Amino acid sequence: MEKSERFIEKEGKDLARRIARERIAPTAGERDRNGAFPRETIEVLGDAGLLGIVVSEKYGGADGTRAAFALLAAELGRVCASTALVAVSHIIAEKAIEAAATDLVKDKWLPQMTAGRALGAFAVHEANSGSNAGAITTTATNKGDEYVVNGSKFFITSAGEADVYLVLVRTDPEKGPQRMSALLIEKDTQGLSFGQPEDKMGLRGSSSREMFFNDCRVPAANLVGIEGGGLQVIGQNVIGWGFFGAAGISVGIALAAVDLAVRHAKERTIAGQPIGVHQAVQSLIADMIVQSEAAETLLAACASKADASPGSATLNGFKAKLFASESAVEITNRAIQVMGGHGYCRDYIVERLFRDARGLTLHFKTSEWLRQDVAKTALGL
Repeated sequence: MEKSERFIEKEGKDLARRIARERIAPTAGERDRNGAFPRETIEVLGDAGLLGIVVSEKYGGADGTRAAFALLAAELGRVCASTALVAVSHIIAEKAIEAAATDLVKDKWLPQMTAGRALGAFAVHEANSGSNAGAITTTATNKGDEYVVNGSKFFITSAGEADVYLVLVRTDPEKGPQRMSALLIEKDTQGLSFGQPEDKMGLRGSSSREMFFNDCRVPAANLVGIEGGGLQVIGQNVIGWGFFGAAGISVGIALAAVDLAVRHAKERTIAGQPIGVHQAVQSLIADMIVQSEAAETLLAACASKADASPGSATLNGFKAKLFASESAVEITNRAIQVMGGHGYCRDYIVERLFRDARGLTLHFKTSEWLRQDVAKTALGL
């Protein structure tokens, strides 16, 4: 790794940690209770330059690595997984625009997005496709200088709040997956509407909604990549970059849960002794520490491998996301056990951490799909 890359990672992590603790953490519980979208915290991240961490300096970014992105996501995940998820989705959209959009689109959106003045999101999943992007049915008919889009998407992070959406569509339904394309669709496009926010168990501030397209007319210039190349755009950016951010959120949640459990075990006394003197509690905490550090280390290794060899990003993203998200659920569950009845109460942060961790085993790709992907790659299938 180059010296400048190490500097970006350390500087970004330190800045993210300070902002997360001082500006985001104090209101995280309130956002969770009210299901409030983290608009203000996203603007704070934009003002600090963190939203452009992986975007070229030409557009106001820091040109950082996947490793730097993962560190940012982990610091945000420690304090507010909803803010972290919105930021990760935004950065994915940025990266796709930078990698494959026209210069006109890049110049229009990237400077605004890196500064936090415009919010991005991506929309792949549909009610009848789930995590299987190959099963989508939303269509975009080429009319020469524009596409006419019809269909719907669901469980879209930042839906109704983002200013621009990277949307996977079928541009030629008769020709199968190879005719999927990616379009950039602006929020105020006529014919685009949104459902009500889902009342979710966790990640409650991320504004998951349905999106409906009714004869939406999108300029042909908003095609991201080539027509028929949508799965490549999604694979290279949602998986090749975004999965490291998603894994980072889970790692951050896990590390926060360890900190809370250790503190509680030191401070909570029964019969005059802290509960941490008991072997049962020590066993729980030891497992939490080892598993959280294993997830953190695997993520760092996978991100570094992907940065060194971008062709390996997909597999490394699968592995990092699978282990980190599953580990976060197990670790937060143990933290609740350490804290007993207190951990089961909404007044304690660990209860929110568990709910948020559980959601991340579903977001992007479910753990079951990821296991298949990892195994198929190893088996050459």
